[in-house]
Amino acid sequence: MHHTDEEIRGWFAGRIPADWFTGPLELTGDREEIIVTGELADVALAKDASDAERAAARSSRADGFREDTREGRMRIAEDAEHRFGRKVAWGVSVGGEKQMFTTLSVPIMTRLRLRERGVLDTLVDAGVARSRSEALAWCVKLVGEHEGEWIEALRTAIAGVESVRAEGPRPN
Repeated sequence: MHHTDEEIRGWFAGRIPADWFTGPLELTGDREEIIVTGELADVALAKDASDAERAAARSSRADGFREDTREGRMRIAEDAEHRFGRKVAWGVSVGGEKQMFTTLSVPIMTRLRLRERGVLDTLVDAGVARSRSEALAWCVKLVGEHEGEWIEALRTAIAGVESVRAEGPRPN
């Protein structure tokens, strides 16, 4: 069964304890994974606190949340995985700094021609990546960063198609 982003967002909003985060959830994901990110209250430090002190305090707040909520997050993730057929990963944002907990690294089968494999091998040989897999991930990230508006326009168009499809006739 296909669930809409709104259904998934609503399910998590209803399931996650109200005192975990200071605002609405951020949900992202794909066919294999749902990433749930929430904002934690920023740390209270002296105005003259150094960047290192601020970073350490925020990291500590995120680590504390991770440990304190582990059992609850695991229960919610297990229920969500059963309901939506996707793995669930968690992250938090503290003072604008995001920290992700365990996320998936999913193998994707692809066929590349000699020239394309040569590009990946050059990145490996130059020390940019440790493997072809890492080099390909680096390339995908680079395209996402430099063509972000175009990718977002494609996603918007796909969402429009999905909306029209959902309103159409249902097969018997």
